[in-house]
Amino acid sequence: MRGVLIATLACAVLAADLSAATQAQAQMGGAPTGFGRGNRRPGGEDEKKPQYVPGAKASEKIFPLDSTWTAVSLNGKPFTGGDRPSFIIDKQYRARGYGGCNTFAATAFPLKEQHIAVGPLALTKKSCDKGLASVEQAFFVALRTAAVWDLVGSQLVLKSPNGELKFDRAL
Repeated sequence: MRGVLIATLACAVLAADLSAATQAQAQMGGAPTGFGRGNRRPGGEDEKKPQYVPGAKASEKIFPLDSTWTAVSLNGKPFTGGDRPSFIIDKQYRARGYGGCNTFAATAFPLKEQHIAVGPLALTKKSCDKGLASVEQAFFVALRTAAVWDLVGSQLVLKSPNGELKFDRAL
């Protein structure tokens, strides 16, 4: 008799739990449909909605570290002679190069959205021909104030308020 009483009590508790669960589901706007995928209503709330996919952002270019670049032109005016300015930025973001007469070193950080920050330049102080010195000075000012970079074809383009520098990749 005691076993029947325990079984009856267990069924009553189970029925109360099932009733409470059914009421909770009905309050949330759903109706009891059973468990598992096969028992879901077509077109109901359980049906998978299309996932939101954000618009494709233009792929961001990666600055070519450890590549040597030789200057081609400054503001459309070509560099002439065999001693054209050049530079390299290594993986530790150290820039070093040649201005046409003097060598230089600096820190240079490629930033998001193709921006670049070039720190103060450390220069050697060789005496140079006045014409070469003025071209070198213009190169250094444009390099130091460079704000944006881009790869156009095989050329690296650095744009600054003081001019646009174009470089070819050195071999």
